[in-house]
Amino acid sequence: MQISITRRVLCSSMMVLGAAVLAGCSMFSSPNPRFDPAPLTEYAPGVSASVSWSANIGSGGGSGFAPQVVGESVYAATPNGSVTKVDLATGAIRWQASAGTALSAGVGSDGQITAVAAPDGTVIAFDDQGAEKWRAKASSEVNIPPAVGSGVVVVRSSDYRIQALDANTGEVLWNVQRPGPALALKTNMRMILIEGLLISGLPNGKFIAIDARSGSVQWEGTISVSKGATDLERISDVVGQPQTQGALLCGVSYQGRMACFDVSQGGRLLWQQPFSSTTGMTTDSQQAYASNQRSVVYAFALGDGHELWKQDALRNRALSGPAVVPQGLAVGDLEGYVHFLSRTDGHLLGRVQVGGGAIVSPLTATTRGVLVQTGNGSLVLIGVN
Repeated sequence: MQISITRRVLCSSMMVLGAAVLAGCSMFSSPNPRFDPAPLTEYAPGVSASVSWSANIGSGGGSGFAPQVVGESVYAATPNGSVTKVDLATGAIRWQASAGTALSAGVGSDGQITAVAAPDGTVIAFDDQGAEKWRAKASSEVNIPPAVGSGVVVVRSSDYRIQALDANTGEVLWNVQRPGPALALKTNMRMILIEGLLISGLPNGKFIAIDARSGSVQWEGTISVSKGATDLERISDVVGQPQTQGALLCGVSYQGRMACFDVSQGGRLLWQQPFSSTTGMTTDSQQAYASNQRSVVYAFALGDGHELWKQDALRNRALSGPAVVPQGLAVGDLEGYVHFLSRTDGHLLGRVQVGGGAIVSPLTATTRGVLVQTGNGSLVLIGVN
C-alpha cells in the first residue's frame, strides 16, 4: 500500500508496508518484526476462486485508479495514459484510447462519457467510441477518479476544490471549496453520484453532499475531528468511497472513526466507532467492513455499529479496499493475492494470486465476480463459486 502525504505546495511521500503507523516523515531506522506481513496460512477452503479472464489495459497502477462498471462494460485507465473499455463477460477490449499524456487519476464513466485526469489538472473526456470529446483544466492536480453522471463530470483537486464540468462541453459549471489541513493523504478516495447528488469525503474528516447540477451544498456531516499536536497527528481524511445502504450513508477516516448517517432524518448521525483506515470500507445490507492500519479486518453491525468480528490472519499484508461478493468479503494484498473471508465470522474461505505486484486499487464487486486492477496494468476478473 502506498500512502503519500501532500502539502499544497510541498510534497513528501512514504511507503508503508502493512500499516506502519505514520509517526514522522522518515522510514523506521531498522526493521521491526511487528510490522512484518503475516505469512499465508493453511485453511479449509470454503469457496472456489479462479481467474475468469485477464486483459492488458496499459502500464502501471496506483491509488488514483479504479475500474468503473456500467452494465456489462468496464472502463479503466492506467498512469501511462491508456483508457480502455472492456466487456465484463469475456474480457474482450471494445476500444482503447490514449490520453496523450501521463495520468494521475481515472476513470469516471456513465457509459456515455468517460473521464480521466492528468497531473497538471487537465481533465480529458472521451465518448463511448473512444474518441476524445474535450479537455478542460481543473484548479490543481487531481488524484481522485472523476465522478460522471447527471450531465456533469466532477473532479476534486489537491487544493480541496470540487468542480463540476459540463459533460458535453467541459465548461465549468460550479465549484465548491472548503478549508483544508496542512497535510492530506494521497490514497484510495472516490466520490459518488446518486440521485442527482455528488457525495464526497473531505480531508477534514467530513462528508459533503452537493446538488450535481447547481452546485448548491445540501448537507455536511462530520465523521471525525482532527486531534493531536502535530500536522501528522491531525490528519483525519475520509478515505475510500462513500457507502449507501437504503437510507444510510457511511464512511471511514484515517486516524478517526467509522460512522453512518440516516439520510431520511436529514443526515442525523446514527452511530460512530473509533477506527483508522487508509483504504476505505464497504457494506452489505446488514454489516460494514473495513481493515485498519495494520490490515486487521473488522465487521460492524450496520444498524448500531457494534463490532461483530475481526480477523488478523492477514495482518500487515497491506490490504486493498474491500469488496462484497455473494460468497464473502474480498481483499487484495501486497503480493498480488486476493483473499476471501466469511461475512459471518471472518474466517478464511479462499485465495487466488493474480500477479502484478501489490494490489493498490480497490477491488470492485460485479455480477460476474471481483474485478482487480493490478499494479502492472492488467484488469482481472476473478470468478467465485
